[in-house]
Amino acid sequence: MLPADPIILLSYVNTKLRDRDESLDEFCAVEGADKSDLCAKLAEVGYEYNAQRNQFI
Repeated sequence: MLPADPIILLSYVNTKLRDRDESLDEFCAVEGADKSDLCAKLAEVGYEYNAQRNQFI
């Protein structure tokens, strides 16, 4: 289960993207997360996924 708080979620996702997953698609597959829902939740607090950096910025 992913963290509900968007700031904690941001930290969790970026850590996993840095340490484990090579892409957001891979992260979502491993975590069983919906990519569009995840992106929307993080967009609410001003973050967007950057594929070149493989992180939300």
